[in-house]
Amino acid sequence: MDIFESKNIKPMLIGEMKEVFDSPKFIYELKFDGERCVAYLDKTQETELRNKRNLKMLGKVPELSEIHKQIKYRCILDGELLVFKDGKPDFYEIQRRSLMSNTFKIKLASLKYPASFTAFDILYYKDQQVTDLPLMERKRLLEDNIIENKHILISRYIEEQGTTLYKLSEKEDLEGIVAKAMDSKYYFNKRTKDWIKIKNLMDDDFVVCGYIVKDKGVTSIVLGQYFRDQLIYKGHVTLGVSTTDFKIISSMTRINSPNIKEISKGNENAVWIKPDLVCKVEYMMETATGSLRQPVFKGLRNDKRPEDCIIN
Repeated sequence: MDIFESKNIKPMLIGEMKEVFDSPKFIYELKFDGERCVAYLDKTQETELRNKRNLKMLGKVPELSEIHKQIKYRCILDGELLVFKDGKPDFYEIQRRSLMSNTFKIKLASLKYPASFTAFDILYYKDQQVTDLPLMERKRLLEDNIIENKHILISRYIEEQGTTLYKLSEKEDLEGIVAKAMDSKYYFNKRTKDWIKIKNLMDDDFVVCGYIVKDKGVTSIVLGQYFRDQLIYKGHVTLGVSTTDFKIISSMTRINSPNIKEISKGNENAVWIKPDLVCKVEYMMETATGSLRQPVFKGLRNDKRPEDCIIN
């Protein structure tokens, strides 16, 4: 079936993380702190936005309902849903929006912090799948097909000079950059070393396995990641009990014991929950035991399945 009609694309994934480098074979883009999304756009139809779990997202970002009018030809775009705050992408705001269900609150949020879609790849153009074309040819099609406005943008890139862009991302306190091989094809639902992330700070996605309520309105979230089909303990991250995220976590189905291998001491009083939630955590580095140093809770996310949180 035609991929535009089936609307079930699983995006290509970044294959590895490296230190910054320069290469004439790569282009470099800013790594956006948002929610990955695939846009199905046809001028004669409605805008269709779906996240990595193929959940429809337009209801969460109604201000993007007319971006299909900003294209010349029918297309499928890969990109990032973003909310800018103080001139920078804010993961918390787009994550908060993706968890909303009240249409009135969504409307208020869209007026205060409007979302945008930044496209960095094109997968379908003029009724043809173009994933076998080299990246630079896809970039040219992308640039030719989109008429930018405040709701839909094209990701900018530079050639060869990864260090220059990385230093800029450091200076502006942005998440980092992505290096992409100029001749890379697009592979659905696959990790490829043709795409490389270069980060200022580490971050990753973890399964929420449980929580420990502490003093002064603070709780410690127990984290895990999968190795094959086994959940591995990855430490804790602190979260306030009054937050919307904790209300969601504490409302989950409780279980008697977690399916975690080798739980360390200090978890005797943990409330274990069914491992159905995923959260994003930023941290300095992993310790020798595999836990996280100076972790910061960035938010829950509904665009990723727990089984996709794997140890790298």
